[in-house]
Amino acid sequence: MSFFETNEGGLTFWDHLEALRWTIFRVLIVLIVVVSILFGFSDFLFNKVIFPPLSSDFVFYKLLCHLSIWLHTPALCPDDFKIQLVNLTLSGQFMAQINTVLTVSIVVIVPYLLFEIWKFVKPALYANERKNIGSIFFASSFLFYLGTLVSYYLIFPLTIRFLGTYQVSELIPNQISLESYMGTLFVLTFALGVMFEMPILAFFLSKLGIISRETLRNGRNIAIVVILIVSAVITPTTDPFTMLAVALPLQLLYEISILVCKPRKVVLDDVEEE
Repeated sequence: MSFFETNEGGLTFWDHLEALRWTIFRVLIVLIVVVSILFGFSDFLFNKVIFPPLSSDFVFYKLLCHLSIWLHTPALCPDDFKIQLVNLTLSGQFMAQINTVLTVSIVVIVPYLLFEIWKFVKPALYANERKNIGSIFFASSFLFYLGTLVSYYLIFPLTIRFLGTYQVSELIPNQISLESYMGTLFVLTFALGVMFEMPILAFFLSKLGIISRETLRNGRNIAIVVILIVSAVITPTTDPFTMLAVALPLQLLYEISILVCKPRKVVLDDVEEE
């Protein structure tokens, strides 16, 4: 069905622009409300969410120490460390507070954002396509938050532990800027959240006839190599355990993507019907 013609009748190009305008307006209103609320919890966000990975008391580091005992691998247990951040600009801490509240607010409203996107594209969908939207909506939200949690509790701690304590010489102390630390945290968090949407992307590409289940199966070996390379880049540590800890969830997402894709015959039949 054409995007500019709905099931209920017909909508002009300007009608769609008007609908898009109101969609953006509602999202901005919700974002402003959430930002206003979270601004009052800035101390909690920094002390309980943003800064805990800087210390060896963080929950993931403790888990690594327990695993090191079980696996008889002392290298997994990090030495006691506490990374000190420095502010290098006059407005650095103020901007850090603004950016943190805004970023966390965007993460919080992701389900509402997806809901507004669904409302906007709903008129262009067939009745049978609308039936799957609810499950896709919840799956998208769940996978995004799952990706952010994996990043926060696994990938980012590994990154900060390695890069934050790495030294080419003891004569050169590490002084990590607040901007660098928070930028790395937010980029990794959003990147993993988006990467965990892989099954949803595969589902839609399959619906469009671009890929099929066989396409992903035939490319599995290449995907494994790519995932291992990406995992090695994301977790710049020397032990294979940490790399596999990242690679295995990504490979699992790839396998789920295969399952949600249509077989080639079904894809070809759908394309012929259209």
